[in-house]
Amino acid sequence: MPNPLREKSGGRMIYTVPLIVFMDDVSGNISKQWNKHHVVYMSNALLPREMLDQEFTIRFISGSPHASPMELMQGIKDSIEKATDDGIIAFDVKHQEEVMLIPYNLIVASDNPMQAEECSHGGLRCNYFCRTCKVGGTTAEKKTDKGYSDIFKSGDLRTPEDTRACIKRQIELSKLSGGTDKVNKSVSQTGVRDATSTAIVNRLLELGKALGKKTAGKPTMSEAQVTARLEHELESLLGGRSVDDCINLLLRIRGLDVHKDTPTEILHTILLGVVKYFWGQTAYILDKGHLLKKFQCRLESVEKDGLNSPTLSADYIVRYKGGLVGKHFKSLAQVMPYLIYDLVPRSVLDGWVMIGRLVVLLWHTLIEDTKSYLVRASFFLLTTHNQRRFTGRPFTRNRRLSQHFCTVCAKYFGDEAKISLSTPSPYVYQAIRPSYPLLDRVL
Repeated sequence: MPNPLREKSGGRMIYTVPLIVFMDDVSGNISKQWNKHHVVYMSNALLPREMLDQEFTIRFISGSPHASPMELMQGIKDSIEKATDDGIIAFDVKHQEEVMLIPYNLIVASDNPMQAEECSHGGLRCNYFCRTCKVGGTTAEKKTDKGYSDIFKSGDLRTPEDTRACIKRQIELSKLSGGTDKVNKSVSQTGVRDATSTAIVNRLLELGKALGKKTAGKPTMSEAQVTARLEHELESLLGGRSVDDCINLLLRIRGLDVHKDTPTEILHTILLGVVKYFWGQTAYILDKGHLLKKFQCRLESVEKDGLNSPTLSADYIVRYKGGLVGKHFKSLAQVMPYLIYDLVPRSVLDGWVMIGRLVVLLWHTLIEDTKSYLVRASFFLLTTHNQRRFTGRPFTRNRRLSQHFCTVCAKYFGDEAKISLSTPSPYVYQAIRPSYPLLDRVL
């Protein structure tokens, strides 16, 4: 039976076009006064990587100071699905013929708070802080050895179906007695908080409190009467729509798993997160020890040819140490260990060494050897994790570390790369032997 797309295209060549949708809040003013607007942009993911960041390849789609992100996304969803169903006829200048284009959502790019909202997640401050999986726990649980260890493992993956079910359960809980505590407990135990249905939940909770309040001279409503009134209010709020229509629409877009297809934005997560606050602590130590001048001299004289940054102004960085931006932190992360090796405690120096390795691993526009890259990344995670677990026992630590590492390599590469302590994989040697002779001896 012929493919139905052949009839739809009229015999034309068909190309699928993956789209990168970017949504964030920006200021609508030229001045520094904040004037919040939500905006949506779109890019063609088929373009070469070096062109994706160019302004002429990024298309403005929509923006509003009043509409919520999900309201803007509703229009984007409808437009993309219509184009996917109908196809777009275009002219191929290379082959000089008409073709049909079928666009689809590849990823939704944003910063962490916006992506949390897109995933109906409570954000990084939740007990279960990951929008992709269910890793986490209470503060007490994460302080235990097992809880700390589990943070470095992937939890059960979140799915749009599970998230929708959890949101519906929170709406049902908001109709019960003590609904506020029940809803808050659900958010705490799951990390799910849907911005789209928040207005409905809040209205039901407020009405439930008002109906259950005891007033002098008026009969108190029974729990059944309160529930019935809340059911009626919910139907009124839905306005003839289903509950599914009133929750996050990104949880039901065809071909998009919003939990997996919202890649982590490393600028805010790493440079303006880990590196920024580590720099602040380091600057405090240097300032307290009257070592900033010495640090500035070293930074001024450091060799900059290996950096992809045209300048590293030592005077500016030291003078405005509390107001640096991403490009400064990206450069500092690569040179700090060479500047502060005798100025800060060993633990701080070790932290900067790890940050330098992390930045080098993350800032890749092209990964030529995926297997070798995965081994290096896995080894970095294991060494970072095991710094805490096996401190003070170097041989035991590295022998256990090698066992963990062998397991990870076998997981990634299957039978081809199964390794033991006596027969390491060539991928391991290729990735870490030049840099980690101690592990090489242990293996």
